[in-house]
Amino acid sequence: MTGLVAGGPAIACIGGGHGLSATLAAARTIAGTLTAIVSVADDGGSSGRLRDDLGILPPGDLRRCLSALADPDSVLGGALEHRFDQGELKEHALGNLLVAGLIDSGLPVEEALAEVARMVGAVGTVLPAASVPVTLSGRGNQSGFVEGQVQVQEAHGVDYVEIRPDDPPTPAGVGAAIGAADLVTLGPGSLFTSVLAAAIVPGVARPLAATAATRVLILNLGVQAGETGHLTADDHVRLARAHDVPFDVVLADPRFAPTPADDVVVRPVGADHSQVHDPPRLAAALTDLLAPR
Repeated sequence: MTGLVAGGPAIACIGGGHGLSATLAAARTIAGTLTAIVSVADDGGSSGRLRDDLGILPPGDLRRCLSALADPDSVLGGALEHRFDQGELKEHALGNLLVAGLIDSGLPVEEALAEVARMVGAVGTVLPAASVPVTLSGRGNQSGFVEGQVQVQEAHGVDYVEIRPDDPPTPAGVGAAIGAADLVTLGPGSLFTSVLAAAIVPGVARPLAATAATRVLILNLGVQAGETGHLTADDHVRLARAHDVPFDVVLADPRFAPTPADDVVVRPVGADHSQVHDPPRLAAALTDLLAPR
């Protein structure tokens, strides 16, 4: 399977990191059109270095989405995740350098991502949640104030996050994709540094509030040390609402499910013996949510 599904639903997926990649791997098997809307708050590792050195959007989460949507037979698609292990390129991913090089050569971000997508035979479209890098900050009674995605990720007790600039420019395609969608997914992924970092961008939040699509908050399979180690599944739902992120359905695996409610759907969407989502199971659950309930 390399293409999308003729006559399938329009799906927009919001988030970042490995969690969004899992959703895209599921969504590409059922979608007629597919758009990834990706956090650009990363300031660590290879992405952070390229962001600082070149003043560009951090490419790591964008790269992961391109990998998830690439043609399985594409040699370049399979190599996007390759990381150099020595020399000045140590820890850089090939896909990060490819995206960064195209942007640094003068291509607008959306065109650079579209060109990499073309080269790897990707299905769907990958768009940044903002057209400029954003700085994530967090605060909480336990953590105090912390700034930067890495600091938020490593802090204990964060319960609210913000971005700077507070209303960055967003590609026009983001609002168009959310507005035209039949289904919009949020997550899974790191609650503060992936899901909320993308969803609270006003250029994402406004069309998300206005869309007629079914909006699904996909919970993680458990907590993450540091970032969400102090939170329950109910806390994840509560904090999404506290950040004014609108959703119609919460989709959870039995191993990390919130209190039963009319808007909570519990399905075994996790992989056996692993803390990752299983794409076929997740695709089946999302298909069911598209049908009248």
